[in-house]
This record gives sequence, C-alpha cells and structure tokens, in this order.
Amino acid sequence: MSGARERLTDGLYGLGWATVKKLPEPVSVALGRGIADTVWKRRGSSVLRLESNLARVVPDAGPERLAELSRAGMRSYMRYWMESFRLPAWSKERVGDGVEVQEVHRLTDALDAGRGVVLALPHLANWDLAGAWVTTALGVPFTTVAERLKPETLYDRFVAYRESLGMEVLPHEGGSAFGTLARRLRAGGLVCLVADRDLSASGTEVKFFGDTARMPGGPALLAQQTGAVLLPVTLWYDDSPVMRARVHPPVDVPETGTRAEKTSVMTQALADAFATGIAEHPEDWHMLQRLWLDDLEPRQETS
Repeated sequence: MSGARERLTDGLYGLGWATVKKLPEPVSVALGRGIADTVWKRRGSSVLRLESNLARVVPDAGPERLAELSRAGMRSYMRYWMESFRLPAWSKERVGDGVEVQEVHRLTDALDAGRGVVLALPHLANWDLAGAWVTTALGVPFTTVAERLKPETLYDRFVAYRESLGMEVLPHEGGSAFGTLARRLRAGGLVCLVADRDLSASGTEVKFFGDTARMPGGPALLAQQTGAVLLPVTLWYDDSPVMRARVHPPVDVPETGTRAEKTSVMTQALADAFATGIAEHPEDWHMLQRLWLDDLEPRQETS
C-alpha cells in the first residue's frame, strides 16, 4: 500500500470514528444500509468473493438466492462497522442491552471455578460488541490479539479503540503473544480469539462445509498447555437492535494422541461449531476473503 493510500485509509477510518458515533442511531443505521447497498450493486471483488463463499455454505442456493444473501451480508457487515464506530460512545446500559447470550453459564461457571477460558469465534456479526459486553455486562477483562494493519497508524487506532472497550490487545506477530496468553489463562483469565481463518503454513487443516480450509491451532494449543476451557461462540443478528450469541459446549482435550493430533481434533470441533452457527445465519458471516484451499490454488491453464 502506497504512503498516500495508507494516509487516505487511515483518514477515512478516523473520520468514521469521529463522526458516526455522533449520529443518532436511526441515522447511522440508515447510513450503513445505504453504503452496503451501494457497494453491493457495484459487484466488486469483495461482493463476488462473499457470494462464492456463501455458495459453499448454502450449496442449493441459486443465483437469485445468493444475490439476496450477499446483499444481506453486506448490510450485516456495514452494521458491524456502524456499531463499532459508535461503540465507544455507548453507555454500559446500552452495551448490556445490546447483546443476549444463550448458555452464558458455560463461560461464567468456568471463570467462577478459577479456570482460564478461551473463547473462539468466527467472523460472525459483531465480535467487538460481544467483547464489550463481556467487559461491561460481566465485568470480566480479557486478552486478545490483533493482526498488524497497514498503515501502522490504523493499527494503532484499532488497538486504542479495543483497549478503550476494556480489552488487552497483543500484536499477532512477534512470537510473544502465545506466551502472554498462556500466562493469562494459567492465572484464571479470559482469552478471546477470532479463529475461522488462518492462511499461514502453520494453520491446521479442517473440513469445513465439505472442503478443506485452514484455521488457527492456537486456541486448541492454549487449552492443552494451560488446562483452560475451550468454548466456541457464535453470533448473529435478527430484525431487532439486539445481537444474539450462543456459547457452545466445551471442546475437550482428547485423552490420547500427539500434540498435533489433539490440535487437529480440537480445531475440527471448533470448525464444526462455527459451521453450525454460520449455516443458521449465513448472511452474518463476514468472510469477504478467500478461505478454502481450493480457492487459493492457482488455476491450471487449459490448452
């Protein structure tokens, strides 16, 4: 990304955070929907990639259904951004009223028992709002990681924003994040990780909607090494201003097998839980990038 483009990108995000949070909520909702519809109508690469991904999630959907889902998906994605821009200005009461969590006892019981907990989420609905709900409604701080963005000033904005919501944010790169996360868990703390996409060579291969993808093995490795409870979480929107969430049953560490084998089994269990939530609410899965290995491989030229 060129220096000029980096400055423009940072400026646009800064403008969003500075202005959208001052808008009345109905105005920001309408603005987000209008932007989403405009982007969707242009049929750019992100929209086409979203439709391609949704075609795997809903394999019996025809072109019209996929177009409906991608339009709803872009609206959901912009709802995420509009909420996120406004979130630092929300009161604790607004945050608390903005999320309803099913089976939350799975999280609170583990924390009350003094065990560390790893929450693993896919890119569904608004994971930042879910995190803010944990820190405000439950009063539980947690640690997460963030990928370094370009420009660096944009990364700094994201870190400052998430820290303002009560999160401890570690850089994804550098190798020290895993050790810090492990220490937090051994102390009975909470770690939250978005964990449905890992294109690195160290990613763990899983079967996901019938084909092979890579997901991070970090959540499973942390649970193995620290004894923390590993809980998948899925999120979704409905027609109300409230976001819904479900804490799925814990993913247990297998009793036998090598560390790699255990990690594979546990990461597959996470993928299965994610798939359940995504299949129920495909329009809220904000996966606008390539995910499956088949989509990453270069196409063979035909003679």
